[in-house]
Amino acid sequence: MKITKLFLFAFLALVASPCFADSLFFEDEPVQDGLNVFDVSATFADIYEKLDGVKWGGKNINVAIESLEKLNTNAHIAATDERIVLVWKDAIIANYPRPKAGDWNGFGEITTALILKMRANDTALHNASTSEMYQMVVDSLMRGIDENGRYIYSRAAEITEDGRILTSVGLEGNRDERGNYRVTGIYKDSPADTAGIREGDLIVSINGQTVKSMSDADLASVMSGFNSGTSKIKVLSPSGEKDVVLRRATIILADADVVHRSDAETGGILEIVVHKVSDNTVSIVNEALAKYSDVSGIILDLRAATGDDERAAAKFAGLFIGAKPVMRIVETAKDEVEVIPGGSAVTDAPVVVLMSDMTRGTAEAIVAAFYENERGVLVGTPTAGSARIATRINLENGGALELLNKAIKTGNGRTIDGRGVFPIVCLSNIRSVNQQNAFFLNVINNDFNAQDFNQDPDVDPDAIRRGCPTITSGADEDALAAAVSAKILTDSKVYNKLVAE
Repeated sequence: MKITKLFLFAFLALVASPCFADSLFFEDEPVQDGLNVFDVSATFADIYEKLDGVKWGGKNINVAIESLEKLNTNAHIAATDERIVLVWKDAIIANYPRPKAGDWNGFGEITTALILKMRANDTALHNASTSEMYQMVVDSLMRGIDENGRYIYSRAAEITEDGRILTSVGLEGNRDERGNYRVTGIYKDSPADTAGIREGDLIVSINGQTVKSMSDADLASVMSGFNSGTSKIKVLSPSGEKDVVLRRATIILADADVVHRSDAETGGILEIVVHKVSDNTVSIVNEALAKYSDVSGIILDLRAATGDDERAAAKFAGLFIGAKPVMRIVETAKDEVEVIPGGSAVTDAPVVVLMSDMTRGTAEAIVAAFYENERGVLVGTPTAGSARIATRINLENGGALELLNKAIKTGNGRTIDGRGVFPIVCLSNIRSVNQQNAFFLNVINNDFNAQDFNQDPDVDPDAIRRGCPTITSGADEDALAAAVSAKILTDSKVYNKLVAE
């Protein structure tokens, strides 16, 4: 008996009885329309049960199930206290008694049954693979609960013989018939994952060059390899066009890379590249600061950094600023919680903090902490303004759910979510050598009169971003950031004046 026949039987039987049937599916028919209905049901049961632990982001399971209608404009789903009904155009094509509260297996089976019904009427959903189906369905479900929520499926990363992950931006894809690059998979916790790139997104240009004009070899060298690199990528997604920055590095494994540029007289400059603010990053950086305690300056590269662990962020910032407020966490209907490191700073070396529109999460709070405590010079372009901490829920199938349900303020209580943090030195406004020379001359001569927009609560963030735009080429930005940072750290007059700003 196929599921279409079973639906009618289930409906007729259950109209007369309020009890939910043991199962909507037969054990001898595990695969229907290419899906293992028991595996799919178990996955959705796992999702519902774990989402219940975060109180549905302030909503309920009805909202989650009804949001499945986002998959197709012809679908309309009503979830009441008694029944769950799917209407396709003007016809009722599914009608089930609602499972009892906490019957996650029942809700999982009903969700699977709804998907099968919709697949029968939706070509795109019908042709989707299992992983693509999860991506489509769970994204719709999550958007009903949290407009920024998403589902990430697990994918094995490529491992080299020495056990290290091949440095990668963290995505896989293929060229489409027009020569663009279609994303087919995202590595969990990779730079592409944290940047919000999703399966199905289209990459149309890289570092200002159209993908159509790039050779396969050039494209592959951007996506993966054995050395670090920054790429500016233009992505087309269902929500529109966006520019993202992906930094390829062994950072995928270590969360942070450290490079010591030695100098016999000054101790040299320590470059710290952070991909994810984590306890692992704290350990790596703490060890490096102890090992190179005599450096003359530190470049803290947070241009592609993210993080959702406030305790790890406090520990990290505390290495530089000590026991001072780093951020405040704001949860729905709760008071603000102040986050303060527990120990003293371990270095007083001058710091240049590199930032960009891909600096997000707790990394934005760290940038703000350096600024508010006059502990470093902010260089780059405005941060993302995505200062939220995600609740990440790992699933039994290897994937994960993500709810951005905690907002971050600075240690002094300033709002940065939706606004961002603005640099003191805007890289995109000093692109040429002559512009750099003129800029630093103005600083030394006290003619540096740039307004500090971080102090203006009424400033339009979009206007600041237009005035300090992102740089198209990642290679250009890398070279410019290195040159400007070195100048600031090797000239104490310049550093002190910029910190005072």
